[in-house]
Amino acid sequence: MKMQMIAAMPGDIAPARRLEAETGLPLVEIDIHAFPDGESLVRAPGAAETVIVYCSLDRPNQKLVELGLAVSALRDLGARRLVLVAPYLCYMRQDKAFHEGEAVAQRFIGALLAGWFDRVVTIEPHLHRVKSLDDVMPGTETAALSAADLLAQMILADGAPEEALLVGPDAESRAWTAAVAKATGAPFIVLQKERSGDREVEISLPKDADIKGRRIYLVDDIISTGATLAAAARLLRAGGAGRVEAVAVHAFFSEADEKTMKEAGLARVRSTDSVAHRTNAAAVAPLLAKALKEDRR
Repeated sequence: MKMQMIAAMPGDIAPARRLEAETGLPLVEIDIHAFPDGESLVRAPGAAETVIVYCSLDRPNQKLVELGLAVSALRDLGARRLVLVAPYLCYMRQDKAFHEGEAVAQRFIGALLAGWFDRVVTIEPHLHRVKSLDDVMPGTETAALSAADLLAQMILADGAPEEALLVGPDAESRAWTAAVAKATGAPFIVLQKERSGDREVEISLPKDADIKGRRIYLVDDIISTGATLAAAARLLRAGGAGRVEAVAVHAFFSEADEKTMKEAGLARVRSTDSVAHRTNAAAVAPLLAKALKEDRR
């Protein structure tokens, strides 16, 4: 039996092949057949002592069932160690019950994945009140990777003009905005945000912010609908900013959302390929490969 291999779920073949190229590990593809009643037949074509399962968990509900079946198949084939590579990790935002009767999804999904895998590797998990992924998945090895250098590379590829200013769209973005700013050498500010719905937000500038004529890079971890970035772009453009664009780790927004952002004054959006999206401009494979070196045994 091989010592180590990568097993890619069907929707993640392309990025898994990029990881294959970075690591030199053999790649197999998990096969899924959908029955007319909606159930899935999952087949693993082989296993190794250690199997790295590549499955980004965007739009996760069906993926989770099929991922669990893949885990079962790989264990049956003799895999002793299973490592989940999920560049995007689902349900991390729901970390408490805000109203009586609500499920705490982070706790449930964390325990589920911890029971399936010996190690979980992800990028910029959306943690609020929980400090570490270890707290979400007790008893399982975890690696929560930073994509700050990838976002910085996108900005530096533009020549890092002297007038550049990095802007975090809300208080939660401060940590990664600061990290990207450090990697680029550019200054940064953080906007103030109040949300009243999925697409309704109010944004304001810090009192001492000087944005006139500056080239603005909005920096975020997740762009779901783009409502926050659209509101930020309107504010920045109205305040005299020059070109406004955005770099983000995980992108989900639709074409209609993209149109809204452009109409608001956002010239361009670039993302990593943690989630397959038309704005992908940076591959996460080198970052993942570096983290996986410790599993080369």
